[in-house]
Amino acid sequence: MTGARISTLCLAGVTRSFGGHQALRGLDLEISGGEFVALLGPSGCGKSTALNCLAGLLPLTGGGIFLDGERIDQLAPERRGFGMVFQNYALFPHMTVRNNVGFGLKMAKVPKAEAAERVTRALDMVQLAAHAHKRPGQLSGGQQQRVAIARAIVLEPRLVLMDEPLSNLDAALRLEMRAEIRRLHQRLGLTTVYVTHDQEEALSLADRLVVLRDGRTQQIGTPEEVYSRPANRYVASFMGYRTLLDATVTGTRGPHVVVDIAGSPLVGLDRDGVAAGGRVTAAIRPEDLDAVTGDDPPDGTSGTSGTSGTSGTPGLPATVEVVEYHGRELAVQARLTDGRRVHFRTRKRLAPDESVRLVAPADRVLVFATDDGDGQPNDLGKRPSRGPGAGDGPAPEQSAPEAGEPGSRDPRNPADAPADEGAKEPSEKSREARDIPKQVAT
Repeated sequence: MTGARISTLCLAGVTRSFGGHQALRGLDLEISGGEFVALLGPSGCGKSTALNCLAGLLPLTGGGIFLDGERIDQLAPERRGFGMVFQNYALFPHMTVRNNVGFGLKMAKVPKAEAAERVTRALDMVQLAAHAHKRPGQLSGGQQQRVAIARAIVLEPRLVLMDEPLSNLDAALRLEMRAEIRRLHQRLGLTTVYVTHDQEEALSLADRLVVLRDGRTQQIGTPEEVYSRPANRYVASFMGYRTLLDATVTGTRGPHVVVDIAGSPLVGLDRDGVAAGGRVTAAIRPEDLDAVTGDDPPDGTSGTSGTSGTSGTPGLPATVEVVEYHGRELAVQARLTDGRRVHFRTRKRLAPDESVRLVAPADRVLVFATDDGDGQPNDLGKRPSRGPGAGDGPAPEQSAPEAGEPGSRDPRNPADAPADEGAKEPSEKSREARDIPKQVAT
């Protein structure tokens, strides 16, 4: 079972507005046939809006969508030849599993014998042949989602669209279905666009990630690129850099810079070409910070060139506040001398109120120019003569909010919430719910 293989799917400046609010701002993306692309970001970032524009459930405000050179954004959803898997499964409760899977083929007037054969193959692929006679209410959540996936792939679609298909499942089922989706993708060579807010899910499934914020593209890259070399502070925060410390640059050392944090120096990798005296943010993953107690060498970094503890800096003094047992290691929250909190993991048995010094490899401390809240770096901290580091590629273009529109905010940061909660813009999904019925009706 293989669908018609596409060559390229191109989104050119795709924009979608709801009244005066732009939910999607000039999305440019080219997807190759057989590629698995994940749209990643928190609620309200525009990822579901992008998927619904692709599906034809929402008209574009600007830009165009091209499939193998043919413009398709003005085609009705049923004429695009796409399969879609919804978050809530959207199964017919009165139909059997077999009839649910075959419904699209029936609507397409596929001959009965061919339809029956394709349904049987699809059920075999998702390992539901033994449940073909059951109704959705008799199945587990994972089995219902497999029915929804079978219903999408049985159509042999040119493109499969998945809108957070695993978010309603428990942790164990999510892991199982993740492997199932990846297995089907590899076996069938499907071209897939997948929406999720789960970083681990996106990293494990996708060939490429598109990180969105307030409708703007922040970074496009492979899972390794986005994980290891985030384009800016926002992407770093979203991809697991839990410790984000505002600092001031005190000196430079080739590709590295020395920053002052709570009166102590820390060496990090310059990601934005910052200048001495510039305001910056140091981003560090919990697994990259190491706690040094007394005169003991740091675990895993002893003798490693480029660690803050072996490059002439003593580390950051901190006091342990919270210790969580996570099996082989502890997850620790500590407080710096200026009161700011940091997060790290360690195998050392630490206790609350214990004093430690925190060190990290210089290449694992990413230093970004402090942005102004819209994902754009503040020019005050940048070194004019130097661009992004070699191999990083150009930073994604971002435009400032248009006049009269809400400014960019980080939906994950409570401090960025508007003061007047009653004046909030409607959520992305509620705006879509308001518009989708009108599109379906036409």
